Amino acid sequence: MIKYFTFLFAMVLISSSSSAETKLSEEGLGQALFFDTNFSINRTMSCATCHEPAQGFTDHRTNRGKGMVSMGDDGHSIGGRNTPMAGYANTSPIFHFDEALKEYVGGQFLDGRAATLAEQAMGPPLNPVEMALPNAETVIKRLQENPIYTATFKHLYGEEIFNQQGENSDSIIPAFIAFGRAIQAFEKTDTFSSYDSKYDRFLRGEYELTVLEDLGRTLFFSNNNVNCNSCHKLKAEDSTKEPFSNHQYRNIGVPSNDELLKLSDVKNDYIDHGLLENPVVSDLKYDGKFKNPSLRNVAITGPYMHNGVFKNLSTVMEFYDHYNNPKRIINPETGKPWKEAEVPDTIDKEELKAKVLSDRKIDALIAFMKILTDKRFEAFLEAK
Repeated sequence: MIKYFTFLFAMVLISSSSSAETKLSEEGLGQALFFDTNFSINRTMSCATCHEPAQGFTDHRTNRGKGMVSMGDDGHSIGGRNTPMAGYANTSPIFHFDEALKEYVGGQFLDGRAATLAEQAMGPPLNPVEMALPNAETVIKRLQENPIYTATFKHLYGEEIFNQQGENSDSIIPAFIAFGRAIQAFEKTDTFSSYDSKYDRFLRGEYELTVLEDLGRTLFFSNNNVNCNSCHKLKAEDSTKEPFSNHQYRNIGVPSNDELLKLSDVKNDYIDHGLLENPVVSDLKYDGKFKNPSLRNVAITGPYMHNGVFKNLSTVMEFYDHYNNPKRIINPETGKPWKEAEVPDTIDKEELKAKVLSDRKIDALIAFMKILTDKRFEAFLEAK
């Protein structure tokens, strides 16, 4: 809360001051840019619009996106994917191919097409269905409307930062790269990764698990029951600052979202190819694979899957269980059998193998995931 009021004070200072003497730190600059709506075409949308800190760094707006996807600054355009949580995104390494694992790892966006947080921050301002500015030059012109931004950029990145051009016509201008760097500096702070959930407090001896939470924890980390930790564990069991994602990519057979397709301008047979949409990935074996999300704050950041097709966490668990449990044939949200996978040929079937889950075990796993909620968001659990 102190950081929030510090931010408000900084924004009042920035908006009211005309003095070029005021300069911010890099993370302070990034914080101001993150909340500034001036970098969208109609000046009504900021990074925080779709990654609202008070809402678990996700988009909870009520609009035609229906919570499944975000709506752009034009008040009409919608994305094709559920907006990823910005919280704990700073735990993801630079996008790369791991030779030992023979896997793509890390990056930002659901297909890793932005290698770093800085690259990710540079995407939405220029995306025509998001903030919709025409080019990087427009971003920098708007930045230079603010004398404190201008002074801070020169202070942090050099007096000539606004005069530098890219090495060729296809390269990005240095000032826009600095724009991304500043937002990255803010996103790397503990504002985005507080590690103060009940689970973290349990590890520090400050919280005692309930019977159901402890059962869920045992199931989660067990290789003999379910297989959650094969995708959602990076370190050893009960390690501190566990991101609950290995930052790799998997196809778990998610079906298309008919409700979203009706809202979008795409055809009903549209297929999201996931990692294969990343321009550096061409091998067809990666078709339909999406980045394993962090389970931090998962209980308050639905809807779920890359297309927002499932509204409830219990549905997600029943979906996983249907691969192993012949009795789980009905999607509880539709009352109909589970739809076929959007990309059926590359499903990671081995990692989906697990023992059948009873309703109690599903409740236990959900109870465990609830205690991965940051302390500041625990009130949302009570509201749910």
